[in-house]
Amino acid sequence: MKLASLKAGRDGALVVVNTALTKMVSAEAIAPTMQFAIDNWADVEAKLEALFTQLENGDVEGQTFEQSDCESPLPRAYQWADGSAYVNHVELVRRARNAEMPASFWTDPLMYQGGSDSFLAPRENIVMPKDEGFGIDFEAEIAVITNDVPMGVSADDALQHIKLIMIVNDVSLRGLIPGELAKGFGFFQSKPSSAFSPVCVTPDMLGDAWQAGVLHLPLCSKYNNELFGNPNAGIDMTFHFGQLIAHAARTRPLEAGTVIGSGTVSNKMEGGPGKPVAQGGVGYSCIAEIRMIETIENGAPTTPFMSFGDNIQIEMFNNDGQSIFGQINQNVVKA
Repeated sequence: MKLASLKAGRDGALVVVNTALTKMVSAEAIAPTMQFAIDNWADVEAKLEALFTQLENGDVEGQTFEQSDCESPLPRAYQWADGSAYVNHVELVRRARNAEMPASFWTDPLMYQGGSDSFLAPRENIVMPKDEGFGIDFEAEIAVITNDVPMGVSADDALQHIKLIMIVNDVSLRGLIPGELAKGFGFFQSKPSSAFSPVCVTPDMLGDAWQAGVLHLPLCSKYNNELFGNPNAGIDMTFHFGQLIAHAARTRPLEAGTVIGSGTVSNKMEGGPGKPVAQGGVGYSCIAEIRMIETIENGAPTTPFMSFGDNIQIEMFNNDGQSIFGQINQNVVKA
């Protein structure tokens, strides 16, 4: 089934959405909000599924679904932890700095704990202070929502706790990251509010594309209406979502409504760094990656970060060309 949160109060109003993303029906009688649904998943899942089936079959009329009316599926969450499962991306960043990548990066996931109190709506502007020197960047990723996860869960068992899947723009301020990391205490100012897709879906909606915690479909990023990247999320993913969840839950339980991100989707090409779409490659899911490749190959980057007025669109399509999660569509604007 497909679920969304309409703009209403702090936590949105839960609706069930049809596969085509054209119709919706209120789920208020079952679960008023997405957080309520995930808190009570064992009790409400079957009822929500039944409502979804009725909507699909035309047994309930439903209303027109408008993606612009949506908050992120969880407008705010108890936890947002973002991994870096595509180690190719990390390797490029370190190579550009002439820094050797520790061998442990291939066996132990990187993860940071992001701010989850103020997610952006999928069609909400990225509002930044006047200084474009912050190095504004988008990051196209996959994310999952879990129910309650026990501490010490195994990677295999963790897969059973994935209840919903969505896509995300994990906004980064590249100009602030080095200074923050140099303090040895991680990200804060350099990671502003993220935006998630209008719709999240249960794993069964993805069919064969969802296998063992990996989503095997391209993730499309259009930057200023031109295709910037279309890498396949099922290729070069070093750590599947079960491993990412197990990593996060190693020393603590995860509460229902925890959001876990994949990190920037990144593909290699012919054993080396990926190439731009214009050169026959699948492109990139963030500006930083092409800048890293430019630095490695030419000694300095030439592609600028985002400026005020720039637009980013992130979307994933199934094999029939149908949008799965709806579209993240954001402009960068001055505060």
